[in-house]
Amino acid sequence: MHRNFDMMVTHFCFLAEVVVSPPFVFLPVVKSLLRPDFHVAAQNCWVRKGGAFTGEVSAEMLVNLGIPWVILGHSERRALLNESNEFVGDKVAYALSLGLKVIACVGETLEQRESGSTVAVVSAQTKAIAEKISSWENVVVAYEPVWAIGTGKVATPAQAQEVHFELRKWLKDNVGAEVAASTRIIYGGSVNGGNCKELAAQPDVDGFLVGGASLKPEFIDIIKSATVKKNA
Repeated sequence: MHRNFDMMVTHFCFLAEVVVSPPFVFLPVVKSLLRPDFHVAAQNCWVRKGGAFTGEVSAEMLVNLGIPWVILGHSERRALLNESNEFVGDKVAYALSLGLKVIACVGETLEQRESGSTVAVVSAQTKAIAEKISSWENVVVAYEPVWAIGTGKVATPAQAQEVHFELRKWLKDNVGAEVAASTRIIYGGSVNGGNCKELAAQPDVDGFLVGGASLKPEFIDIIKSATVKKNA
């Protein structure tokens, strides 16, 4: 199977909410095969309604297919397709306006981390979304350090917690305490069965955006890590 496959596991009321995100052409068949408490997400959608945008997948198409979630702002689209912070903010706003739930990705490159600008980068990415939306109820923020995606490198639990804490603090200071407390912030970047429990135990890590490990048996261990905080 092509590597282009992601899954989201979030901790919701100490239970695991699992969202499977296959390539667009496989969405209907995956949706039909999943057990009912698992959901599906598209990996992207277009920024507005109508028009001749050949090859793009509109948010309206996802709604028509009964797809409840969409991933937006993934680092690969930001880097390879030059999607700006503002463009991602527009996409998030439009998807939400149609009733979709959004996994909004933020994260820094290795160069940005080494220069000490991680917090500034993820704050700017989050700010561009906050400026376009009025409700965070259907938004999950996914922190995915670009240097840790598919590289085998993973942010240490302390590094992940530091950025998640700063993201939650930014939401509290700029959007509101209630939004900061209720918004799930998940980590993505070489998560596997061996590191998921320690990462999940961090106070501001609410789940994971899982890539390669989602295609392996260890994905079960990642799902089970949702119970770590409950048993702490």
